[in-house]
Amino acid sequence: MQPFTTLTSTPAPLKVINVDTDMIIPKQYLKTIKRTGLGTALFAEMRYKEDGSENPDFVLNQPAYRKSEILVAGDNFGCGSSREHAPWALLDFGIRCVISTSFADIFYNNCFKNGILPIVVSPEDLEKLFDDADRGSNATLTVDLEKQEIKGPDGGTVKFDLDPFRKHCLINGLDDIGLTMEKAPKIQAFEEKLAKREWA
Repeated sequence: MQPFTTLTSTPAPLKVINVDTDMIIPKQYLKTIKRTGLGTALFAEMRYKEDGSENPDFVLNQPAYRKSEILVAGDNFGCGSSREHAPWALLDFGIRCVISTSFADIFYNNCFKNGILPIVVSPEDLEKLFDDADRGSNATLTVDLEKQEIKGPDGGTVKFDLDPFRKHCLINGLDDIGLTMEKAPKIQAFEEKLAKREWA
């Protein structure tokens, strides 16, 4: 998993509340178990018209936000059914950080397991960040995970809270497999000890 330390990007404003996982990645794209290739299907029903052409009104289709790595979104992001394809699609598109006032629990947990930083901020701070995002390519946000702060284009700073263990995992690029591999020497020693006991 790619480590997360600092990230600077033009933030994309998605002023929609209750964005559920079916909006993030519609059900017809769930046939694959690969983590790659899902970026083109991210927000498919909002990004594309019925004829398959791009919807120019959707934020991620607008020139200023096509390469955004930070998404500023409305309340209760990632609600609905639990599907790990949702963070996979975000990551494959290039989104490494989602900022909202609240997240659905399962989506929130899945983000950390896939190298995405979900940040919870107050409604007041979210409005400030929406204002920054509305400025398009004229404004960037910098997310500093070590300091747990978001720096705005005008020098303002928004602090955020984060569980220390999740912070450690993101900074060091550790998913569940990576955490297990950190204990590989102890696991091997246990297995060797167990094998000797079986033959004794």
